[in-house]
Amino acid sequence: MNFLAHAWLARGGNDGFLYGNLIADGVKGSDLGNWPQDIAEGIRHHRRVDAVVDAHPVILDARARAPREGRRYVGIALDLVWDHFVARDRIEDSANQALIKRCYRLLDARPAPARLERMMPVLVAQDWLNGYADFGFTCSAVAGIGRRLSGPNRLAELVPWLEADYATLEEDFIRLWPELNRQLGV
Repeated sequence: MNFLAHAWLARGGNDGFLYGNLIADGVKGSDLGNWPQDIAEGIRHHRRVDAVVDAHPVILDARARAPREGRRYVGIALDLVWDHFVARDRIEDSANQALIKRCYRLLDARPAPARLERMMPVLVAQDWLNGYADFGFTCSAVAGIGRRLSGPNRLAELVPWLEADYATLEEDFIRLWPELNRQLGV
């Protein structure tokens, strides 16, 4: 799961809890004592979601279908694809638009952790959470993350597989998403 999916799974919590879910990938370590309690709970929730998703049979099957050279990075690509399906399926939904505005308000009002401080203003300014509804935008985001990693862009190399496996990935999402909402939604 990426930003939008994590936001959906945390939307019932207060603003601090939601913010913690949004910034969790930029927070390292298990000592969250310097964070307010609601933000720390959001970070923990995000990590719990990631652990459940990473071990889920649907994800394990999707990873096994990925090209062998990209399997180390396929989790990153899949996280963005899940955001694509959430955004695509809810783009006209007023609750989705309200959630996106809430996320942008929180990200604008609070400083992001150092690891995310350059990316968050761009995410808001370029409206990534709505942009994910377009699969081309999502694939560009996958490749863009790959450019920030060292070595060959293994994420960009996964884009043709994502395009070819789109229908099966959509079926995976249809099986995964309701279960995650039941199990991990707030």
